[in-house]
Order: sequence, then structure tokens, then C-alpha cells
Amino acid sequence: MTGLTFTGRATAGLLCTLLALPAFSQPAAAPLSAKDSDPNTLGWMQGFPPPAEKRLRAADGSFFEFPALRYSVAHMREFMPTVAVSRGLGAPVPLGYRLDPLIDKLRFIPWGSSEPMTFADAFDRNYTDGLIVLHRGEVVYERYAGALKEDGQHAAMSVTKSVTGLLAAVLVAEGKLDDTQRVTEYVPELKDSAFGDATVRQLMDMTTGLQYSENYADPNAEVWQYSAAGSPWPKPEGYTGPVGYFEYLTGVQKQGEHGAAFGYKTVNSDALGWVIARVSGQSVAELLSNRIWRRLGMEQGAYYQVDELGTPFAGGGLSAGLRDMARFGELVRNKGRWQGEQLIPAAAIDDIQRGGSKDAFARAGYDKLKGWSYRNMWWMTHNANGAFAARGVHGQTIYIDPAAEMVLVRFASHPVAANGANDPYSLPAYQAVADHLISLKTP
Repeated sequence: MTGLTFTGRATAGLLCTLLALPAFSQPAAAPLSAKDSDPNTLGWMQGFPPPAEKRLRAADGSFFEFPALRYSVAHMREFMPTVAVSRGLGAPVPLGYRLDPLIDKLRFIPWGSSEPMTFADAFDRNYTDGLIVLHRGEVVYERYAGALKEDGQHAAMSVTKSVTGLLAAVLVAEGKLDDTQRVTEYVPELKDSAFGDATVRQLMDMTTGLQYSENYADPNAEVWQYSAAGSPWPKPEGYTGPVGYFEYLTGVQKQGEHGAAFGYKTVNSDALGWVIARVSGQSVAELLSNRIWRRLGMEQGAYYQVDELGTPFAGGGLSAGLRDMARFGELVRNKGRWQGEQLIPAAAIDDIQRGGSKDAFARAGYDKLKGWSYRNMWWMTHNANGAFAARGVHGQTIYIDPAAEMVLVRFASHPVAANGANDPYSLPAYQAVADHLISLKTP
């Protein structure tokens, strides 16, 4: 949640697959700057084999401690088992380019500050690994840093949730999934869990009442049990808990009433992934490939992290290329149309843009996101431009501004996981770009 501070050993969603990592603590000193923590300069995993002091490991969590995470976010499949999201065998569809050198020079005032900052300065301030801006479908800005290359893939973290939410919204729009039905209509195995009397809509909007904490400071928080269940590594001797995401979900207990308040909890996304798989007959990885990745002329395949049973991590396991995520965002901005063809129902996007309950969202206590809401696992700003976003820890985002006809995608490796650390330097920067692009419109 915004306001929480994490180190790399505990991120909200991405590392639920790791087993029994130590609880995080506040860094004792200021982290290295983006320049000083550049993974190319630090030389992580370089050499044949890499020297001991430059080796990163997944099993002990060291690969996701800052500054090591600046390397690992662009190399997740080298550390974790994954399943592919195929792009098919067709040729990539190139994006048009109309690069705008003025964007780097745009100035804005960060929240809580009186000193202006340029968009270029914010790139490093937010430990950005890659950032692309589309205007009316053409690339007007593109920049890479750190370990991310043009032909590389980067962990999207909880942006994955919004992909999951979109897939569900598509099934609802097509009449294949009824969001007013209880979850157990599709997954009877969840009847004795907290999800048993929740509706699919409550699952999609994360208004379920669950006894589940993602407070990584608490060693007794349920997230650690979820981490153990979802870990792809061999379970320790004497382990008697659930194996895999699905089995864990069957034991989640209820707390409070469904529908009363928004509660950002990763288990909702994985429960929704189970519903999607049952309704479609495909895993989220297969469905994403067949409905979107194969049809947009993507440059690269994507991939999901999986548990030891091969179940894709629907709450945070997706990695993809920067330009491909921009294509995905452009599909959403255009209400499911791509190159003149309606690939997914416009009704699915319209439903996202309706937004969720502002009252339910307010009860979650996001002090920097007043007036926002959450719908189909997308974050709705409800600003004058109708902007909405997919968001992930350490600075991942797909930010869509309909009024500016803009899609902005950022991959990052900020030392603090919570978006509250970078939002003051990000959201006003996005608005500055949107204002600039709107000013370019022909009267």
C-alpha cells in the first residue's frame, strides 16, 4: 500500500513466490543514487562464472535486494521458473515514431515541493529502467537505462493484476463470466474459504473481506504463508502447509464484510486468475497470448513466474518488453481496437473507465490518492482527463490519459517498493506530458 516502505526482500505481490524471506527493515542509510546503483557499473552476474561478490541468488532472496534488484528486474527468468506468453510466429508490427525532444525539458512541481523538476531529472530520481510515451499511437519518447535493453523484458510486478482484471472484464463483456455470481459458481473448491460468499465483482474490485495481511514487517502476516505455498523451491523438511497458489486460496479466512471497503490484497488477483482459467479453459498465460499477445504484432514473447505446479502468478508475475506493454496500453486506450479491428469488446474498457466506488476506496487510506477508485484491478484517477493506470511496486506503470491520447509505460527499480515513494515525482510529471501533448492538438 502507499505509505508502506519495503526493501527488496519483500515486495507487494512480486515475491509471493519466494519461500520464507526475512522481514524487511528500513534502510539504515540513504540508498545509492540511480547513477551509482547502475547494474552495468556494479557488474552484477558478469563473468564466466561471475566472481562470488557479484553473484545473485533467488533461493536466498539476495537477487531482489537493492541495488541487486536493478539487475534482476530485467532478468527474472534467469532466477525463477516461468511459463511463456507466446507472440506467435507472425512478423512484429512496427510502431511509428515522432520523437519529441521537448518532453525531457518539461518542468513540473513535485508534490510537497516548491522547486521545479524536469522530466529528464525525474527519470533518474525514480530509478527508471525504461520509459516510453505514445501519442495517438506513435512513439514520442523512448529511453532505456540500467539493465533493460530494447530487446529485453522487465518485471511488471503488480501491473500484472490489471492484465488479469482486463482478461476478466473481457469475459464478462462477452457473456462468458457473470460478475454478479458468487465465485464458487466457477470454482467450487473455494466454497469453504473467504471467497465462498464473495461475488466475482467483489473479487475484481478487491472489495472482499479477507483475513489476509501483506504487512511484510509482521513475521506472522499471512503473506508469508502465501509465499511458502507459492514458492517454486522444494519445501523445507517438516512443511505441512499448502502447495501452490490454488491450494493456499482454499484456506483464506473471512474478516469483515464483502463489499464494504477496498483492500489491496494479491490473493484476490490469483483467485480471479483461477476463475478466468475455469471459465476460459486456459491459464492466464495462454489466454493473454491467444487474445492479445498473438494479435498485436508484439516484438517479443512475455512470460509469467510460476509456482512449483506451473501455475502462473496472476497477481504479479508478468515480465514483458517496454514497447510491447505500450502496444497493450494503446489497445486499452483505443477501447479494444487495433489497426481497424476490434480485438476485445469496447464494453470491457468502458467498464474499467467507469471506475469503482470512491467511498470504498477512501476507506483504504491512500492519503496521496484522494478521489481515486479501483475497478477491474485498474486504478482510476478521476481527474479532469479521465486518466487511469496499472501500477506495480518499485515504480511500474501503464498510465493512460484519454484526453491527451497518451499511453505512458514505465519500468523501474526504485529502492523503495511502495509507490508513495515515487508518486510525488511521477504523477505530476505524467500530467506535464499530457498537458504538453494536448497543446499540440490541431484546433
